[in-house]
Amino acid sequence: MTFRRAVAIGATVWVVAISVAHLFSNHPRVVERILHPSKASNKKTFRVGFLPVTCHLTCPVTHFINQNMTGESMFEPIRFNGWPELKEAYLSGYTQATFILAPMAIKLREEGVPLKIVYLGHRDGTALMVHKDSDIYRIEDLVGKTVAVPNRYSNQRLLIFKALRDRGIPLDAVNLVEMPPPDMPASLYAKAVDAVTSGEPFMGQTELDGYGRVLYLTKDVWPEFISCVLAVSEDAIANDRETVQALVDGIAKSGKWLDETMDHRMDAADFVSKHYYNQDPRLLEFVLSKPPDRVKYTNLSVRKPDFEEIEELGRISGILSGTAHFEDYCDPSFVPDESAVPAYEWEGSP
Repeated sequence: MTFRRAVAIGATVWVVAISVAHLFSNHPRVVERILHPSKASNKKTFRVGFLPVTCHLTCPVTHFINQNMTGESMFEPIRFNGWPELKEAYLSGYTQATFILAPMAIKLREEGVPLKIVYLGHRDGTALMVHKDSDIYRIEDLVGKTVAVPNRYSNQRLLIFKALRDRGIPLDAVNLVEMPPPDMPASLYAKAVDAVTSGEPFMGQTELDGYGRVLYLTKDVWPEFISCVLAVSEDAIANDRETVQALVDGIAKSGKWLDETMDHRMDAADFVSKHYYNQDPRLLEFVLSKPPDRVKYTNLSVRKPDFEEIEELGRISGILSGTAHFEDYCDPSFVPDESAVPAYEWEGSP
């Protein structure tokens, strides 16, 4: 065998090994389907898209608790690393339900996508971070600065707009750039941008690692802030309402369970980080406890006034046209009385 051929074979083996390791590490559900195809084909699969952020936390929590309480789950959480992939998977029909940015869901409805928002991801759970050495100490100090936001249709962008508007500052006084949330900590550390804002735990990472400073938490600027929502296709609601109801019930019970005790939150931080998010558990532990009301998982029913405010800010800031309204894109019937929803009766990892 020639040296060149040996090198080529070695390189090929290395690429295959790395690809297999990545698959096993980041997509365990796919591996399960490959290794046990008969097992997968015998079960009806209802796929739910999520990202590794706190506003999607109830998705893996519901899956994990169901598996540990009953030995199985009728829902398959599908993790994505960014909004474009998550959105396209939903539009293609690969996922029947998905956690998604609230303004993005409204925009999709304006474009004719038949979806309904049936529940919320969480309340609050976002911060705007500046570098610890920054001269930014007030929202007014953001004028002329560059701030990274997750997406044009993110509520974090609308949050900045609201904070500026409340102080009589036009939105174009701040330079907003779109950036994937996982890239934001490194960008702030390098001072490539002046500030970053996204869903947790990426903002908490900058604080935990010692170079980020909180300019504001959403609960201080827009109380009861909504970042992401659970959206389901109208086809699924019409043809499989029982499954959709079970999904919403599970998500609601998970939220109640998370907010029941700090022990539950710390337990969730451990198993979600290890089995679903592939993150250091200390990140979720930090943002779920510092302070405890940084993120809230109750009071998540779909309410008209909340979305009317998002609609208004979306129209004024130019991301929504105003052609879709609450009744078009929301279905609050799955949780008519949240006070009647019990928490999961489960007390931690086996």
